[in-house]
Amino acid sequence: MQSAKPDPLRSPLKIEPTGRHAMKNLNTLFAIAFSAITSQSVLAQAYPARPITVVVPAPAGGPTDIVGRLVGQMLTEMLGQVIVVDNRTGAGLTIGTTYAAHAKPDGYTLTIASPSSHSIAPGLYPNLGYDPIKNFEPITLLVTSPTVLVIHPSLPAKSLKEFIAFARAKPGQLNYGSGGNGTTSHLTGELFKTMAKVNIQHIPYKGSAPANTDLLGGQLQMMFHSLHLTLPYITTNRLRALGVTSPQRSAMAPDLPTLHESGLSGFKVNAWYGVMAPAGTPKAIIEQVNAALLRSLNAPGMKQRLANQGMVAVGSTPDELAVVIREELQVWSKVIKASGAKID
Repeated sequence: MQSAKPDPLRSPLKIEPTGRHAMKNLNTLFAIAFSAITSQSVLAQAYPARPITVVVPAPAGGPTDIVGRLVGQMLTEMLGQVIVVDNRTGAGLTIGTTYAAHAKPDGYTLTIASPSSHSIAPGLYPNLGYDPIKNFEPITLLVTSPTVLVIHPSLPAKSLKEFIAFARAKPGQLNYGSGGNGTTSHLTGELFKTMAKVNIQHIPYKGSAPANTDLLGGQLQMMFHSLHLTLPYITTNRLRALGVTSPQRSAMAPDLPTLHESGLSGFKVNAWYGVMAPAGTPKAIIEQVNAALLRSLNAPGMKQRLANQGMVAVGSTPDELAVVIREELQVWSKVIKASGAKID
């Protein structure tokens, strides 16, 4: 005689643990959840417990280095910890940026980002050692800095239109310097060549400071450089300014026109500097550093202090910096393709 098949409708129900066992399981779940919620805040409270390194992927003396040292001062004042500025230079700011991208994501390595490292390099270097989006956590867009087109005063041109005419009459005979292959000053020069329809040779340097030295000496005829750093040479007639690259005139030199209004319609380049950390850095630390930098930017006298260094205070959320990088990646990718810019 066959045994009757179990009737699923009459099968005994599985009874979940109740009473003491259920309470024990529930307590365990609460403990796990509480640990997950509080671990970030505990980490933030303990941070920073030792010196923080700010990687500056450019040589000393240039605008990126100036920003890095300002960030160091800001964080020292706000976090009460020693800040070490580490200049790791070369390859259009990509050597130092690669190092920072692969540093331990514990909040003790930060880096200064700019268009050169995060918006231009990806379009120029086929084997770049980092992804500007995936390998970094944005912290804040800290400042912008006006850039100016300057030429050696031995040239006969007194205006942008005269310089373009002069360059067209001497194809391949004029040189422009930059802070290195892939830097903002390099690609701004390539954009200028494309829009002005001139043939000027690119001479890369290991940083903008040595390029400026050669421009002052007459070995170069043209350069895009920080307005703040060149203003003393402009006012003493050692360099001649033809216009700023920003959409609006700069408060530092209100009489100096933009390149757009001087006849190069649509020309617009903004130099910006942000602070980033390696991907995976805890969110609580990102928020803590962001808050510290924003507090510093809004401290009495800080905006003027930055203005004295040729910078305009911005301050942003991490997400806002991420948007800037994504948008500029598209902009500079088009410039690179249109100009045919290559790593020399």
